[in-house]
Amino acid sequence: MFANDKSIDNLEALFKEIKKYIELQGQYIKLDLVEKLTILISTLILICVLIVLGMTALFYFSFMLVYTIDSFVNNIIASYAIIGGCILLLGIAIYILRQKIIFQPMVNFLAKLFLEDKDKEENNPKQ
Repeated sequence: MFANDKSIDNLEALFKEIKKYIELQGQYIKLDLVEKLTILISTLILICVLIVLGMTALFYFSFMLVYTIDSFVNNIIASYAIIGGCILLLGIAIYILRQKIIFQPMVNFLAKLFLEDKDKEENNPKQ
């Protein structure tokens, strides 16, 4: 089938290049995954820090509002009840709108993070 040793050498070189290409693609996939996981984890850490800081601010602002309302109502218990009710209503509103304000942005972020690069490469191939 092969006329000379040169054809066999070319075939062996081709197999070596294919093997090298597959190894490089594996490394590329690993590096791409590490990059995307780093972005995901750093975003989650940032969100957690912002939530903790936001809750701390909400805690202090709620006490400020309690004492402000107390000057109008002249009853500290009623002031705590009013602020507690407002925070409860806020929690219910967030629960009702969770699809729009939590899940959908999270899905969009993850889809953009994990799927957009492949779409860019398919639509704009390198020359």
